[in-house]
Amino acid sequence: MIWILPALAGLLIVYFAMRSSRFRRFAEPVLSILVALLLLSAFLVWFREGGSSTNEADPPPFAQNRPVIQPEEIVLENLQFTRNRPDTSYRVTGTILNNSPADLTNFNLTVTLEDCPGGKCKTVGDDTALILARIRAGQSQTFETFFTFPNPYGVDPAAPKWSYRVSDIRGRMP
Repeated sequence: MIWILPALAGLLIVYFAMRSSRFRRFAEPVLSILVALLLLSAFLVWFREGGSSTNEADPPPFAQNRPVIQPEEIVLENLQFTRNRPDTSYRVTGTILNNSPADLTNFNLTVTLEDCPGGKCKTVGDDTALILARIRAGQSQTFETFFTFPNPYGVDPAAPKWSYRVSDIRGRMP
């Protein structure tokens, strides 16, 4: 409720500045200096609070206290890449097998598409998807996601070759 007083004062200042040119000549420099002082004091408070809040005993803000699951403990099986609409999009389905001792919550899947006609491979592009998979240790689950690759000439890959990489794995102990 304390904000009502500054709001009322601001409205009165605007009203008197519109009605009186003498008041306007007086109010403009005073208000400019007042706003500058308020901004300076807000900056000083922000600077002080930011510097004193860190403590050596505090853990890093983004430290992961979850178990580390290695990429080789996540097995992707039966991956199928199907052309989707628009033409640069592919639907990917498969099965995730969690061979780690921890429960899997999510991971990033990066897929690279190459065109390899006659054994000469040319990279078309790569894309990364966040796979949300709540899989208990030793269990498996099917998944589906979509990847988009550039198609600047409108020509489909003649001999597509797919490769993938699992990264940024998150899990929790059961």
